[in-house]
Amino acid sequence: MTSKKQTIAFGRSKDEWQIVRPKPFRADRSQVEDLLRTLRDAKMDLSGSEDEKKKAAAFAAGAPFATVRVTDVSGTLELQVRKNKDDYYAKSSAVAGVYKISSGSGTGLDKGLDDFRNKKLFDFGFAEPEKMELHDGPKSYFLTRSGGDWWSNGTKMDAGTVSTLVDKIRDLSASKFAETGFAAAALDLTATSDGGKRVKKCRFRRMARITWQKRENEPALYELNASAVSELQKSAADLKPAPPPTKK
Repeated sequence: MTSKKQTIAFGRSKDEWQIVRPKPFRADRSQVEDLLRTLRDAKMDLSGSEDEKKKAAAFAAGAPFATVRVTDVSGTLELQVRKNKDDYYAKSSAVAGVYKISSGSGTGLDKGLDDFRNKKLFDFGFAEPEKMELHDGPKSYFLTRSGGDWWSNGTKMDAGTVSTLVDKIRDLSASKFAETGFAAAALDLTATSDGGKRVKKCRFRRMARITWQKRENEPALYELNASAVSELQKSAADLKPAPPPTKK
């Protein structure tokens, strides 16, 4: 896909999408699926209200807006979209001619690289992680889940306080990306999920109003609002043991 003067290529493995160009990045599956839905739902105006020569001229005079190539087992299809004033015109390798498409289809292709990148720091989604390890300066927290119970160093933990911490970790999301700017980490967080198959470690560098975050084995930096990390730290500090069982 070429849009906003950027060329982006995606690859899929089973249900997971990955950005492979311009660099390998995690992809936001919902955004990629929205792009595919836009392509599937694109309606070409076949009413004939505008003759072929006028549409061809409008396409030729239009500014390149987006070019999308989709490859599957049957081959590769290409869709070129150009914008002329407030109208969008498309040429497809699947059919001959130039067609006018809806403005909704046009704006659905108006996305750049960062729109498709996965901004979530951790990948466990709505599943519960099995382990969490947090190092915050001199403070350290180790949590392990067994069934529906969370334990820390042999002590059963209060489910509500652990759930709050899990939610804060799940909600960590970048506001934008950078390539440089990370120095010494002030906080390390590791989450293990999917039966131990998925282990993700993130390192945080705190600044005044923003926090830089780096995922292990990834070159990119994630910029977060510093308040999100402050809430994470508070949730960790608020962890407490489960109350003793009531006597019958």
